[in-house]
Amino acid sequence: MESGIAAPTRRQLLSAIARVGGTAALYGAMTSLGHAAETQFHGPPNLQGARPGASVIVLGAGLAGMLAAYELTKAGYKVRILEFQNRAGGRNWSLRGGDTYTELGGATQKVGFAAGNYLNPGPWRIPHHHRTLLHYCKAFGVALEPFIQFNHSGWVHSSEAFGGKPVRFNAAAADFEGNIAELLAKSINAKALDEAVTQEDRDKLLEALKGWGMLDKDYKYAAGLKASSHRGYERPPGGGVNGAPIPSKDLYALHDVLDPQVWTSMAFFMGHEMQTTMFQPVGGMDMIGKAFARQVADLITYGAKVSKIAQDDKGVTVTYADVATGKVADAKADWCVCTIPLGILGQLDVQVSDEMMAAIKAVPYSGQVKIGLEMKRRFWEEDDFIYGGHSFTDQEIGLISYPNNNFFKDGPAVLLGAFARDLGAYRLSGLTPEQRIEAALAQGSVIHPGSYRKEFVTGASVAWSRVPWTLGCCARWSDEVRAQHYQTLVGMDRRIVLAGEHASYVGCWMEGALLSSIDAITRLHKRALEA
Repeated sequence: MESGIAAPTRRQLLSAIARVGGTAALYGAMTSLGHAAETQFHGPPNLQGARPGASVIVLGAGLAGMLAAYELTKAGYKVRILEFQNRAGGRNWSLRGGDTYTELGGATQKVGFAAGNYLNPGPWRIPHHHRTLLHYCKAFGVALEPFIQFNHSGWVHSSEAFGGKPVRFNAAAADFEGNIAELLAKSINAKALDEAVTQEDRDKLLEALKGWGMLDKDYKYAAGLKASSHRGYERPPGGGVNGAPIPSKDLYALHDVLDPQVWTSMAFFMGHEMQTTMFQPVGGMDMIGKAFARQVADLITYGAKVSKIAQDDKGVTVTYADVATGKVADAKADWCVCTIPLGILGQLDVQVSDEMMAAIKAVPYSGQVKIGLEMKRRFWEEDDFIYGGHSFTDQEIGLISYPNNNFFKDGPAVLLGAFARDLGAYRLSGLTPEQRIEAALAQGSVIHPGSYRKEFVTGASVAWSRVPWTLGCCARWSDEVRAQHYQTLVGMDRRIVLAGEHASYVGCWMEGALLSSIDAITRLHKRALEA
């Protein structure tokens, strides 16, 4: 530390880096300083001593509902699950050849994928730090395999950069990092950083930028073997007479690599939930839902459409109709765990406080669109040497994600031809399923112009805003709405407690659903013992 100068705080150092290096440099620094936290799992709940005869009705056989039923049954409660669909798992769902799916508006798709191929319309990957889900996958015998999240060989496409042509992620990212490193190095040498940063730290940062940003001895980012070691070569290293590598000749222009599509693609992998290692179930995401369902199979009543949830000081009464026959019945229990998505729940006759109903109706749901495209062969592997991972685009489809199983196999395979969000999802969800497939083929052909249409066999799509049993993909809390309503939503309303990804800070993930379920049943059990 320099004499008479206090060392900067982390906030001051990060602020200085942000001013000079911008968002990307700030992301890198924050990652290095370790500002991420793991999910809050400390093992399965230890619930014991349920009162004899105590009962709970669980609404929804998604993961949150089935976990609640499983653990409450172990604790001694008599449990029953009511599920609207004819399958368990909720958004933990895979579409396979032979499946039929009808969305709001009546459009029906008959999935034509070859045997063994599937589309995961909902969750499709599991972060390594989602410990709750990983615990129960192991406990219930769900085999997992790696999900290739980060692939340098994927494509980045922006209609506003690189002449509108896709470029390899590694080259775009390397040139972005190199240019930012050069600019930051110039600022350091010009003493443009906050004077509170010590000389020792400046020297360390310059050395780091030279290595991370592939700068030469003059702190310049230039074409050559050093840059090519990150961005790729004109001719890669080989053997024999022509073994010497030839560096890539032309770096991308600063204007192009500063395009938002480049840095947002890079930042995507820095998100805490998106960091490697990630996993997927062998055989499709619904293997998790099926494994949970095996634990509580005797407790589930399928085809039960709930219309009313009433409660008094003695218990809860749920009115539901059998979907197949229309016959109406009541189910009674002492307590209720409700995992029905909020967009549906807010339309039912639910006897809760005005504050709870206001919270239920305050949370909007996102409307992502996923499109699975089956191709005759794995051309992304055979032609482009892409094995798993993603390619990003600023078109409506958002990205293309390549399958992470059956590498090098012959025969048809399904890639994710769209994971559309926001405006792109809004536009695609307004199309028919056939029109969505056409849009995915047209936009995907920009990334794979010689193969996409030629190799296409069949496809399937799910627009979550049109899914009848959720009316959306997942809850999207704003800071303001969460501050006003979250604690009410997760609190017990006399004999009813809510659970699901919407009742967590890990929204849109299975982990959030499971953590909320554990929290809900723990508080329910405590309340039941006190009653």
